[in-house]
Amino acid sequence: MELFDKTIGDWLEFWATKNPNRDFMVYPDRQLRFSWSEFNQRVDFLANGLLSIGVSKDSHVGIWAQNVPDWLTYFFACAKLGAVAITVNTNYKVHELAFIIENSDMHTLCLTDGVEGNDYIQIVNSLIPELKTSQRGNLSASRFPLLQNIVFIGQEKHRGMYNTSELLLLGGNRSNMEFVSIKNSLNCYDVVNIQYTSGTTGFPKGVMLSHHNIANNGYFTGVHMNFTSDDKLCICVPLFHCFGVVLAVMNCLTHGSTMVMVEKFDPLMTLASIHKERCTAVYGVPTMFISELSHPMFELFDMSSLRTGIMAGALCPIELMRQVSDKMNMTITSVYGLTETSPGMTQTRISDSFETRCTTVGSNYEFVEVAVIDPVTGEVCSDGVQGEMCCRGYNVMNGYYKNPEATAQVIDKNGFLHSGDLGVKDPDGNYRITGRIKDMIIRGGENISSREIEDFIYHMPGVKDAQVVAIASPKYGEDVGVFIIPHEGAELVEEDVKEFCKDKIARYKIPRYVFFVNEYPLTGSGKIQKFKLREMALELCKERGISII
Repeated sequence: MELFDKTIGDWLEFWATKNPNRDFMVYPDRQLRFSWSEFNQRVDFLANGLLSIGVSKDSHVGIWAQNVPDWLTYFFACAKLGAVAITVNTNYKVHELAFIIENSDMHTLCLTDGVEGNDYIQIVNSLIPELKTSQRGNLSASRFPLLQNIVFIGQEKHRGMYNTSELLLLGGNRSNMEFVSIKNSLNCYDVVNIQYTSGTTGFPKGVMLSHHNIANNGYFTGVHMNFTSDDKLCICVPLFHCFGVVLAVMNCLTHGSTMVMVEKFDPLMTLASIHKERCTAVYGVPTMFISELSHPMFELFDMSSLRTGIMAGALCPIELMRQVSDKMNMTITSVYGLTETSPGMTQTRISDSFETRCTTVGSNYEFVEVAVIDPVTGEVCSDGVQGEMCCRGYNVMNGYYKNPEATAQVIDKNGFLHSGDLGVKDPDGNYRITGRIKDMIIRGGENISSREIEDFIYHMPGVKDAQVVAIASPKYGEDVGVFIIPHEGAELVEEDVKEFCKDKIARYKIPRYVFFVNEYPLTGSGKIQKFKLREMALELCKERGISII
């Protein structure tokens, strides 16, 4: 095992030379295929085209789009130019986009027409009225003086914007001497991507990640699942998030595997893509796998080609892991980490026992030192003792962009990055995540793990998913609340849940408040926003006439 010093462009060119005619990327819903050599050439043309409009080494380039075919072309073009790709959450609205453009010092913004309920063109025109009177290449935005270009990812033409076709044409018809010179000057330790934290708490911060961070993290992720160039990974998770662009794309890039793309997660499209392309792996957050397994047409699709995959992005219910393993023919693995750790810190291995893969998040990545640290004393905890999950190694971010204070708060003097998550290490070197420090419920001096109660209630008949949060209590300080999504047709009431818990878990752990919902508030990457559930609990208690202050 070794750490590689290749840039992302180096990896692309390696496989374009070794396996030029094999599929790099496939979109099954539109019969679109790029071989490694075809994609590499397209990237070179686009990079040269971006260079012609002023994008160069260290320029910051926003990519605001769903998993469209050219999302990756722009990302790899930036990587080969030494530009920094700013991956923008597809759910962002006016206020959030304005913050990202300004905070990231964005030079060029590349975007599609938007997603359902979110018109990107309208949003950009409202923020940059000068677009309607600007010639391409001559943008002067009073609100964003560093922003020089808007590029439409597609064929359509919009006032004041370049489009992909024009940039490819520009790039293919100009000398590539400058481009080659820049490409050859790059270093794998250069920042290649700034990802803004998804905002499950507070306002986003720009996480700076290098070629070395994400390419190596992707490589070892694939090693843990025995990936080779014969694998086909169905990618239905968003590319703007580490789950998509690192655990999926960088894994495939470093192993020469084929990416089978789904533009926007849809359980039927995902199942059909796996079936049609004979995918060997698929990723998802728990809610995605639940949607696939519960789809009424699930049985019509052949899942026998699948062999492995990742369930991550949220704490994974044990029973769901078992169902995915049984019904989707997968030796499922779990990755634990966060954007700031590129993102993998620990992962279960394909060779781990079923119990280990179901009940832990595995052991540390190679060349990553993981430690469970007491949040109060700063001492490393003994096996079996709960503390904060921390790590140091090649995977730790370069820091938060323009925010050294926030960086210093999460990376300590010894180089350990503090996750904010609670966990324990077992004698075999595997880790269990027991909750978040801020999500730990402290009821009358008793520490209660949200995860423990969620896992217990998940086994109740009629329960599709359960999420536990702390709710203020005038008597105990905090009390236990649970939000439940019932299975279709299930008729559950609050007393059913409390009765199910009675005499099976400690009385102080039994939820005082039970709410039934159809869905959870999610980030664009599929993470459940528990802070919004806490806000919802306050409103629902108020509606019930319950005083919790």
